[in-house]
Amino acid sequence: MTERQRQDDARHLPGQGELRRLRVAIDGPAGAGKGTVARGLAERLGYLLVDTGAIYRAVALAVHRVGLAWDETGAIGALAEDLASGGRITLERGAAPDSTDAGAAHAAAARAASADGPPHSSVGGSGMRVLLDGEDVSSAIRAPEISLGASRVSAIPAVRKALLAMQRQAGAGGGVVLEGRDIGTVVFPDAEVKFFLTAPAEIRAKRRYDELVARGMTVSFEATLSDVLRRDKADSERAVAPLRKADDAILVDSGHRSPQEIIDEMASLVEIRARGA
Repeated sequence: MTERQRQDDARHLPGQGELRRLRVAIDGPAGAGKGTVARGLAERLGYLLVDTGAIYRAVALAVHRVGLAWDETGAIGALAEDLASGGRITLERGAAPDSTDAGAAHAAAARAASADGPPHSSVGGSGMRVLLDGEDVSSAIRAPEISLGASRVSAIPAVRKALLAMQRQAGAGGGVVLEGRDIGTVVFPDAEVKFFLTAPAEIRAKRRYDELVARGMTVSFEATLSDVLRRDKADSERAVAPLRKADDAILVDSGHRSPQEIIDEMASLVEIRARGA
């Protein structure tokens, strides 16, 4: 072992009085505020943030751009494998549009994990950009049709298999907040801390509606609510890794609470567990 390796190992080993660096899973339906809360929690704890939603959105965007139908599961699975193995979906630090959801990718996660210090934020509105074949698609992956497409592609077993290793590699070392829909049940079922963040569908739809209007999109609240309910159904009824609360996850209702209040509560619980209490 080289001196540099010994120094790197020493940085990651908890010393006397230091807190363990845990894996924190935040799952929940669209519009529950996972992105905002996960970003704030990661910054508060000094953890790496990995939002898995954007990677599925990026796959959906790639599917849309090559003209595949959402039911062409074989071709979509092959495309996802190519995107994953080729490192074609990456993250890059820098300004990005605001969002309630975000994502992670294989090559970028490896770079982020080796960088000195924690990232300042997560994908999409968090100081990072999502790149597809080198193009900044941070805004494009937030379009309503791509959001629904993400639910469709995430139900394909071959897609989930292609992307699972990316997510696990990103969080393997601990000191990470991962957010998505199956982090605590599939990606990291042994995560030290799990939260399930939710809110009534009407509140989640209003958040999404306000976000889209702020971006200059012409949408109605009724159509947005319909999209939220449709996505809930797709996410919870898919055959592979459906959205559900892990048995040992802490349920958090964000409907009538501020993000800061939720972040404070979560941070306290993570710090207690990090001390081994």
